[in-house]
Amino acid sequence: MWVILGLIAIVITFINLYMYAAGKDYKLAMAMALSFTALTICAAFSNLNRWVKVEDWSALSEIPGMARAFWFVTIVSILLNLAPIFLERKRKKL
Repeated sequence: MWVILGLIAIVITFINLYMYAAGKDYKLAMAMALSFTALTICAAFSNLNRWVKVEDWSALSEIPGMARAFWFVTIVSILLNLAPIFLERKRKKL
């Protein structure tokens, strides 16, 4: 499930950037992309919880790599989705 939510977050992030570049209102797309990023993290932790409950220790060995990946993807998602706001402010200053 987290893979599907993550893919949706990525697609909506690109929609957000496209809408900004096209001069359209991008704020709803930005909110949706950040929301799907959060839902992706929640779904991943639910998956981890399931692994703990069934004592799948080999699957749990993947957690350190997944944690780094989720940190990276979340930070990139936040920066990409907030970029239009910062670019818009910079353009208005000039």
